Amino acid sequence: MPRPVVGIIGNYHLVNDTYEIHGGGRMNSEAVAQVAGAVPLIVPSDPALVSVEDLMQTCDGFLFTGGRPNVHPEEYGHGETEAHGTFDRPRDRVALPLIRSLTERGQPFLAICRGYQEVAVAFGSVLHPEIRDLPGRLNHRMPPDGTIAEKFALRHEVTFSEGGPFHRLMGAQRVMTNTLHGQGVMAPGPRFAIDGWAPDGTPEAAYIADAPGFTLSVQWHPEYDAARDPVSRALFGAFGAALRDWADGAARVPTRAIA
Repeated sequence: MPRPVVGIIGNYHLVNDTYEIHGGGRMNSEAVAQVAGAVPLIVPSDPALVSVEDLMQTCDGFLFTGGRPNVHPEEYGHGETEAHGTFDRPRDRVALPLIRSLTERGQPFLAICRGYQEVAVAFGSVLHPEIRDLPGRLNHRMPPDGTIAEKFALRHEVTFSEGGPFHRLMGAQRVMTNTLHGQGVMAPGPRFAIDGWAPDGTPEAAYIADAPGFTLSVQWHPEYDAARDPVSRALFGAFGAALRDWADGAARVPTRAIA
């Protein structure tokens, strides 16, 4: 039986400041292939090149990855400021409608970091441009120096809702994560169900309420060391199971039913 196909939402980037690409981190592809057991397929995230309908017919599920550009604040009714950083408007115009369509159809997706913020915005949430500027909040940004292992090191606990889908999936109510982000959810939309928090109260794990399929989203980076880290293995393993169910035409398993 062929492996399910996962569309990895690509980021726009300039190589040597001249050559345009759509790309994704190797660790994303490795996590999809080695832990979820699926075929990774980089998506050129530009509505001039792909449509939501084509993508949903081509792929069994999707990984919404992290990325340096942020979701444009116009998508949640705010004006652009310097604090909002850089943007990738073509990715916004692919990712946001794709997330809504996948959710309503029950087609599985896993969202990471910027992807988590895309899911939040797609379902009516408002982001804060710089979480560390809020009173009592930690600096969640990636350290500017160090090796990859040092940058992606585990940094703080995330506490899940007792009996919620993340608690059931992990078999623990508290786990250590490698959170790395500047922006964060300030006001969640009505269906964006927050299910895990950092010690400073920053939302770090969520799913879409009443969705018929797999919609787990996390603010940290489980793609790093996914084959060995128990939290990452649990996430990508559950994602892989949902992908195979979808590809096999099996009954959908809502996020709330994850055991």
